[in-house]
Amino acid sequence: MQSKLEPKLLTVLREGYSRELFLKDLTAGVLVGIVALPLAIAFAIASGVQPEQGLYTAVIAGFFISLLSGSRVQIGGPTGAFIVIVYGIVQKYGYEGLATATFMAGGLLLLMGFSRLGSIIKFIPYPVTVGFTSGIALIIAAGQVRDFLGLTMDGVPSEFLEKLFAYQEHLSSLNFYALGLGVLSIFIILFWPRVTHRLPGSLIALIVTTALVHAFELPVETIGSRYGSVPQGLPRPHLPSFSWPLLQELFLPALSIALLAGIESLLSAVVADGMTGRRHRSNMELVAQGVANLLSPIFGGIPATGAIARTATNIKNGGRTPVSGMVHAFVLLLIMLFLGQWAALIPMATLAGILMVVSYNMSEWRLFVKLFHGPRSDVLVLVITFGLTVLLDLTVAIQVGIVLAALLFMQRMAQVTQIGLVTQMLSEDEDDSDPNAIGSRDIPEGVEVFEIDGPFFFGAADKFKNAITRIERPPQVLILRLRKVLTIDATGLMALEEFIHQTVRSGTHLICSGTQEQTKEMMEKAGLLKLLGAQNFFETIDEALEHASERLRTAAPPPSS
Repeated sequence: MQSKLEPKLLTVLREGYSRELFLKDLTAGVLVGIVALPLAIAFAIASGVQPEQGLYTAVIAGFFISLLSGSRVQIGGPTGAFIVIVYGIVQKYGYEGLATATFMAGGLLLLMGFSRLGSIIKFIPYPVTVGFTSGIALIIAAGQVRDFLGLTMDGVPSEFLEKLFAYQEHLSSLNFYALGLGVLSIFIILFWPRVTHRLPGSLIALIVTTALVHAFELPVETIGSRYGSVPQGLPRPHLPSFSWPLLQELFLPALSIALLAGIESLLSAVVADGMTGRRHRSNMELVAQGVANLLSPIFGGIPATGAIARTATNIKNGGRTPVSGMVHAFVLLLIMLFLGQWAALIPMATLAGILMVVSYNMSEWRLFVKLFHGPRSDVLVLVITFGLTVLLDLTVAIQVGIVLAALLFMQRMAQVTQIGLVTQMLSEDEDDSDPNAIGSRDIPEGVEVFEIDGPFFFGAADKFKNAITRIERPPQVLILRLRKVLTIDATGLMALEEFIHQTVRSGTHLICSGTQEQTKEMMEKAGLLKLLGAQNFFETIDEALEHASERLRTAAPPPSS
C-alpha cells in the first residue's frame, strides 16, 4: 500500500537480503557516488553556497533518504530544481536563513507524510510542473554564463534580466580559455556515452579539463582560487537559528522547498517504479525527505530531494535495494575525506559546462512545446508559471500556477455540469437507451422536471440560480432530479436551501428524485432533508411522477354540481 509508513529497507530485510543482492547494490552505489560527485559540487556553487556544502548534503541527506525511503532504489541529494530557491534565500538571508528554511521544510514534509498527503501532492497539474521546471532550467543556464565565458565580475545579480544586462556590460572580459574548457566539457559529456556507460561523462570532463588547466597553467578561475581549500570531513553539527519573526518571514520559502522536494521525490519514485516494476510508498517517501531535510542543515547542508537521473543510474547499474543509496553516500564521504583536497583544482568553467547540460536535460523543452497543442487553459497556466519563475520568483510561480490551474479546473467542471428544465425538450437530447429517460414518459400538466447533471459545487451554483430564474410560471409540482449529482458542497447546499424556500413561497410542491446516497447524507446534515420532508424523496422517476399525479388530484378543486 502506498499509504503504509514503513521504510522499504525493512521490507527488503524481511524478504531476505542475499550476498548476490549486496554485490549488485555495492557496484551500483559506487558508480552512483562517482556520478554524484561533480553534480553535488556544481549544484552547491550554483546555489550560492560553498562547494563542500553540496557534498555534505549528498552524504547526510543521501544516506537518510535511502535508509528511510518509501522506494527501494531512490537516490537523494542536492538537485538542480532547488538552485533558484536556494540562491534567492542565500542572497537575502545568508546561509543561516537557508538552514532555518530547510529545517522548516523538513518539518513540513514530515507533517505531509504523517498526514497521508503523499497521494494528494501528486495531483499538482502537469503544466505547473513543466512550467516551473523549464523556468528553473533557463535560470540555471543563465547563471552559468559568467563562469562559462570566464567573465571578470565582482558578482552576479539575482534577477534574470539584470543578469543578462550585467553579462553584456562585462562581455569585453571574455576569457577564451574558459570558453574552450566549457565547450570541451559539454562535448565530453554528450559524446562519452558512445565510449562507455560505466563512467559518467561529467566525471571524465572534470578530470580531463582539470588536468589540462594544471598541465598548461591556463589562466582560468578554479574552485580553489574562488573559494579556497575544500574541507576534508563533515562539520560539527549545530542547529539553525530560530526566531519568531524569521520563522514567519521564511515560511513561504520553506513551503516552496517542501513542495518542490515532495514533487521531485515522488516523481523520481514514479519513474523508478516504471523501470523496476515495483510500487513505492508515497507517504513514507515524504517522511524520508522530511528527516533528510531536518538533518542536512544541522551538518551544513542545503535542501535535498530524490534525484531522477541518479536514481535511474542506480537502477541501470544493478541497484535493487536501499543499500545502494546508502553505499553511494558512504562513497562520497570517502572521496571527501581522502580526495577532497583535489576538488580545489577543478575549473569553474568545467562546472558551468556540466550545469549547462543539466539545465538542458531538465528543461523538457519538447514537452513544453507539446503542451502548446493542448487546451488553452493549460497553455495559459504553463506560460504564466514559466514567466513568473524566470522573471519574478519560484515561490510565487508555484502558488499562482496551482491556484490558476485550480480555478480553471473549477470553471471546466462548472461547464460540464448541466442544469435546467428538461420537460419540454427531452426527446431530442436524451439517450434513447436510458431506461430512466423522461422522454418516454407522460408528464402530467402542471408538473415540470428540473435536472442537475454533474457535480453540484460552488462553481455550478450560479448556473443553477440562473436556470431557476428562467422558469416563467411556477408549476404546481416540480420534480428535481439529482441522480447524476455525485458530490455537493456547502455552496450547492445553500443554493438548494434557497430553492426550497422559493418553491414554498410560490406554492410549488418540490419532489427530489434519484438522489445519490452521499448527496442525501450531505443534505441531511445540512437540515435540507427535514426542511423538504423525507416523504418527498423518491428513488425512481416513476415513483416521483406517481406522487406528483396524486398530489395534483388531491389539490384539484371538487367538480361543480
